Amino acid sequence: MSTLSEAELARIARNREKARNIKASKLCLHPYSRPKSNENGEQSKNETATTTKSVTRATKLIDSGGGFLIEQEIFTETPECVEKPDVIEEILPIPVQYDTCLECNEQFIESYLLKNFGYSVCDKCRDPDDKHSLITRTEAKNEYLLKDCDLDKREPPLKCIVRKNPHNVRWGEMKLYLHLEVEKRALEVWGTEERLMEERDLRDEKRDRAKLKKYNKNMKQLRMEMRSSLYDRTTQAPHAHEYGEETYHEEEDNYTHKCTICGFIETFEKM
Repeated sequence: MSTLSEAELARIARNREKARNIKASKLCLHPYSRPKSNENGEQSKNETATTTKSVTRATKLIDSGGGFLIEQEIFTETPECVEKPDVIEEILPIPVQYDTCLECNEQFIESYLLKNFGYSVCDKCRDPDDKHSLITRTEAKNEYLLKDCDLDKREPPLKCIVRKNPHNVRWGEMKLYLHLEVEKRALEVWGTEERLMEERDLRDEKRDRAKLKKYNKNMKQLRMEMRSSLYDRTTQAPHAHEYGEETYHEEEDNYTHKCTICGFIETFEKM
């Protein structure tokens, strides 16, 4: 039996140590490897880290042979050690603020009216068709005789939601207000509902008078044009009329004067 020299024994020892190191490194990088336990069943301090794999995505171009290149994805896995995060045993409680519904007196956390208008009514009690309906900015100004400053500047400013115009998306955005808050703001501006109704009737009457005045003006212009077209300038009057003082008729909005010679009464209008 041949004996090994000291150099060969040293080389064998080095190879054996190298193999043990390679085996240990493979166990550390394996994603499902578990830390070894000692005789007492406890994990060693050097093996408290877990291992995971990180996937790297890359692409390469392959010549298809038809005059163009095909892009192909390549995935490579790289194992890496990840330390376990520290577990926080104590969880801090998050404070939750409840609101009381004005309709059912039940507590709730969040609702549509509370989020958009700050009105404490839960979603179960919301009546979008009647009590909690929405009104546009133009309707609020025309129906309750409000100005822009009453909606935006008077404290507190009324909250609104912005929506696309349903008639044409290229028009300006439409602002919607809560009907209850608009009515409350109208009472703050006009004092009482009777005062608001009186002002609304007064404005309607003024608007009707303006329309009637415009209509009468247009009719007057039409009559003047018709009279000038029917007048025959070739005939001569038997004599030249000499008129006296003019008399204004307020109901018919016209003037008359009488000839002092023949008593002819002429009715005319002034433009």
